[in-house]
Amino acid sequence: MQLSFSDFSASQRYHLMTQTIIPRPIAWALTESGEANYNLAPFSYFTAVSSEPALLMISVGKKPNGDNKDTLTNILKNKKIVIHIASADQAELVTQTAATLAHGESELANAGLTTAAFEDFPLPRLAQCDIAYGCELYEIKELGDVPQTLIFVEVKQLYLGDSVVVKDAKDRMKVDADKVKPLARLGGGEYASITAPFSLQRPD
Repeated sequence: MQLSFSDFSASQRYHLMTQTIIPRPIAWALTESGEANYNLAPFSYFTAVSSEPALLMISVGKKPNGDNKDTLTNILKNKKIVIHIASADQAELVTQTAATLAHGESELANAGLTTAAFEDFPLPRLAQCDIAYGCELYEIKELGDVPQTLIFVEVKQLYLGDSVVVKDAKDRMKVDADKVKPLARLGGGEYASITAPFSLQRPD
């Protein structure tokens, strides 16, 4: 089967892309809506971009009514965001925080999630996650007619839970993917986790 994207609407293309670009990591993004009031939302259009500078990117669409999503509104105002890597055990919580709420209504309170201080970063992190990136806004680009917003953020701090950090054969720090059990997005309402990681050596 071969498909020409010119034959499909934007929503149909979205469906095809999310069904085939799998698995996708999920950015569980925390921003500040007001003083000590935090928004939390998952985004699966998410990736690492570069290491110098250390950039991550999330792609944010609109709310169903066409308004900007709170994540974009908040980062435009405050320039800060904490991106978490959720575990497969948190799939229901991640999905719950995808609900569209009124601006200022906190997904953390609805999901029963708590925060912890993020050392040397002005926003807190989720206490329930073993990986968190404290990031500052680097650049924003808008694409398309709607438009879709690409948010580039620079990593300033990285939190790693002690339980997921091990040492490899060369005594270097290694994150144990089996212990993280990262949650990945598939198509529709489907999610996945990793099975058994395996290693391959790259050629010289």
